[in-house]
Amino acid sequence: MHTLNFINLLIDFPFSFGQKSSLLLIFFFHGIIFSVLSLRIGILNHNKSSKWLSLLLFLYTMYITPYMLGYANWYDGETTKEILFFIPFMQVLLIGPVVYFYTQSLLNRSFVLSKKDWFHFIPTLLYLIYSLIIFITDKLILDKYYFYADGRDKDLANWYQAAGLISMGFYLILSLRYYANYKKLIFDTVSYAETILFNWIRNFMIAFLCILILRILFFILNPDWGEFGSQFWHYISFSFVFYYISINGYTNAVKSSVFYITNSKNEAIFTKTDEQKTVLQDIGVDKDIELWKAKILVLITEGKIHENPTLTLADVAEKLNTHTKTISSVINNGFEMNFNDFINHYRVEAVIEKLKNGEQNTKTLLGIALECGFNSKATFNRAFKKNTSLSPKEYLVKLS
Repeated sequence: MHTLNFINLLIDFPFSFGQKSSLLLIFFFHGIIFSVLSLRIGILNHNKSSKWLSLLLFLYTMYITPYMLGYANWYDGETTKEILFFIPFMQVLLIGPVVYFYTQSLLNRSFVLSKKDWFHFIPTLLYLIYSLIIFITDKLILDKYYFYADGRDKDLANWYQAAGLISMGFYLILSLRYYANYKKLIFDTVSYAETILFNWIRNFMIAFLCILILRILFFILNPDWGEFGSQFWHYISFSFVFYYISINGYTNAVKSSVFYITNSKNEAIFTKTDEQKTVLQDIGVDKDIELWKAKILVLITEGKIHENPTLTLADVAEKLNTHTKTISSVINNGFEMNFNDFINHYRVEAVIEKLKNGEQNTKTLLGIALECGFNSKATFNRAFKKNTSLSPKEYLVKLS
């Protein structure tokens, strides 16, 4: 019985497996699969970023759907054509906001939509109302094509696609600005910033930028943009970038589920509210800055706090019985460095001291770096070269 129903469905909704439709069909199925898998991770681990990723992958999948079905001759059949006409598959005005909120949820686990965030969905809502008006007019009131008298799918209209491009560009800028603020906060707050500056968010934004650049290039280079058949190369190029986002986004979601379970200690770093940022004031910082500098240096030289690989600004503030804003102001203005660079500077100094004492003869270079507070070889190499203009190996050659 189920087999007969499926055969009847195929008869009612035929799919022509041509070269173009089949290629897009591969990406379509993979998009659906990765969307479902990401949603599953989001639900099981209460991971908001995975849920936003799931929605984004679904929107990307729907984006290529009209062309996949169009190349499969759905615009030639009366029933299938009306499905493409009256279902707004392409939500190009929704992709930008979802990218923005996905970025925020990646960098801030406690992110939730506020009341003002819902305004970002107004353009999408207006387009859905527009689509509903078209459906009611053409199917329920007039029972003939009025809006669709020209026989062209409204989702593919140039004005709508151009509006989507502008929207996505705008939200890419917002996402980049949010990441820049996050990056500054991390460097000012923890001593292991490079290990939590997600490579994925950077690569994701590059991939999203590639999508926009491809769109612009095909707008400019393709004089027949409005013709359905001349847009295949744009959509197949988009599909490859979308496939990259799907695989790597899902991989990051799997890794993030582990990260959130094992690194709950750091959660407070990313959830600092605007109120907390402005309330913490210390009137005496400027006039007593030399005194505070001396106190911090005592913690470095005698307390060896830099040897703690997970040292944070809050740890230092707690040891000196003051606010994080006080310590941050002293380090930024007194030492003219951010917290991450400041601690790594003294870690490098500690490594150099050990090298001068010949400890490299009995220990590995990485072992010495780990003893001094570094938590990865890459971070150690970057910090060492930043402070000495030499790589650790080059410094050893010079020392010998």
